[in-house]
Amino acid sequence: MKQILVATDFSPSASNAMEYALGLAVLLKLEICAIHAIHPTEGINNSTYNAIFIEDYYNNKRHALTEWASRHAEKEEYKHLKITTLCDVGYLKNVITKYIKKHPVELLAMGVTGATGIPGIVGSNASMMVTKVKVPTLIIPLESKFPEKPAITLATDHETRLSAEDVNALNEIVKAFNLQQMQVLYVDGSSDEQYIATGEEKLKKLIRHTTLHFNNLQDTTPIAGIMNFVEKSQTDILCLVKHHHNVIYRLFNRSTVNQVMNRSVKAILVLHE
Repeated sequence: MKQILVATDFSPSASNAMEYALGLAVLLKLEICAIHAIHPTEGINNSTYNAIFIEDYYNNKRHALTEWASRHAEKEEYKHLKITTLCDVGYLKNVITKYIKKHPVELLAMGVTGATGIPGIVGSNASMMVTKVKVPTLIIPLESKFPEKPAITLATDHETRLSAEDVNALNEIVKAFNLQQMQVLYVDGSSDEQYIATGEEKLKKLIRHTTLHFNNLQDTTPIAGIMNFVEKSQTDILCLVKHHHNVIYRLFNRSTVNQVMNRSVKAILVLHE
């Protein structure tokens, strides 16, 4: 069965991401795996390697992860969910990518500090994973709570095409929430009416279970336009379609996604071409 993979460092942000993921898992009928990466040097004191001590340390970490996941799943509505855990030694990106290669992960969920005035938080682990994995990645600020009826905005450009996996993920979310409408925000400022119309028709065929409302940024920068639109439309989940050469990719490279979170306190779902 397909899974939501929740990365955790046992922080409040990770706990909030787990709560968010549990709500999604119920709606989407998915399993959950909570994953924790033990840094290769963690638990080693002054380069002195004691095999017995270090294995005890790892076992304690694994036990702590199991207890952490169990505490979050205590609510009655989560009793039927299958929840597993994995605590592995290695760098975060390696631990997560290795797991994804071997398991049917539908979505990666990561918590971030978000709108607290701390700069660069999205540019670290969450941004790194967005560049390393090709599964849809949900970045959840600490202040963002699971919405019963979310307003969703898809921000992209007219050239980028969604992958089959991302189209499936979007359609599953739309159906699960029974969304009546979804906003689409084109950030490249194209003025070719025929080109725009063709792109809109293609997107309508891909996202079939809701009504799409199309919007085009004009006379503004992409980041300012996205932030203003998110606030104006009261967006709960901002979907960004990321490709190595499109506008959204350049936003990530300049860490301006931080600005979106610091102003909007919204969850960001990163999709890939």
